[in-house]
Amino acid sequence: MATILVIEDSPTDAHAVSRMLGRHGHDVHVATDGERGMAQAASLRPDVILMDLNMPDLGGLSATEIVLEQRPGTRIVILSMHDSPEYISSALNHGAMGYLLKDVPTDEIKLAIDTVMRGERYLCTGAQGSLTPKGGGVRETLTGREQTILLQLAQGQSNKEVALTLDISVRTVETHRKNIKRKLGISSTAGLTRYALEHGVLQGTGV
Repeated sequence: MATILVIEDSPTDAHAVSRMLGRHGHDVHVATDGERGMAQAASLRPDVILMDLNMPDLGGLSATEIVLEQRPGTRIVILSMHDSPEYISSALNHGAMGYLLKDVPTDEIKLAIDTVMRGERYLCTGAQGSLTPKGGGVRETLTGREQTILLQLAQGQSNKEVALTLDISVRTVETHRKNIKRKLGISSTAGLTRYALEHGVLQGTGV
C-alpha cells in the first residue's frame, strides 16, 4: 500500500482518481489547489504525488521543484491535457518520474503508480509518441539551462543581460540561443516569446 496525494484543481477528476486508487488499497488524499497540496505533502509525506500541471495559484512544475527539494525521494507523476514535447520534457527535467495525459484509462493511472513505485519512469503512450518525431529517432529536447535562457529571452532580456544574470559569457548565451532556435525550429526572438507563452514556459512569472 502506498500513500498517494492527488493534487488536481478539478474536484470531480481528483475524487474519481482517488476512489479508483482507494479500491486498490492505497491510502489516498486529495488537494484541489497547489498551495493546499504543498501543505498536505509536507504533513503526509506521500510516496507518490499525482500532480496537475496547470493550476491557477501554483503551477505543477513549481510545485514539483518544491516537493523534491524537501523530499527528494517522492515520486511525482504529472497529470496534464498537454501532449507537447516541451511540456513533457520540462516535467521530466524538473524531476517528475511520470507523465499521464488526462484522457488515459483509469487502469493506466494504477499502472503508472506501480511503475514509479518500483523506481522506474512511466510515460503514457501519447506522451511517448510526442517525444518521438515522425520519421523515427528521438526529438531533441531543451536542457535545463536552455529552458532557463529561453525564459529570460522571452521576458525581453538581451544576451548581455542573460549573461550577467547567469554569470556566463555572452558568447555562451549566443550558443545556447542558436541551439534553442535549432531544436524548436524557430528563427526569431518574437517566435521564441510566442513559443514560451503557448507552452507554459512563462507560467507563474507574471508575464
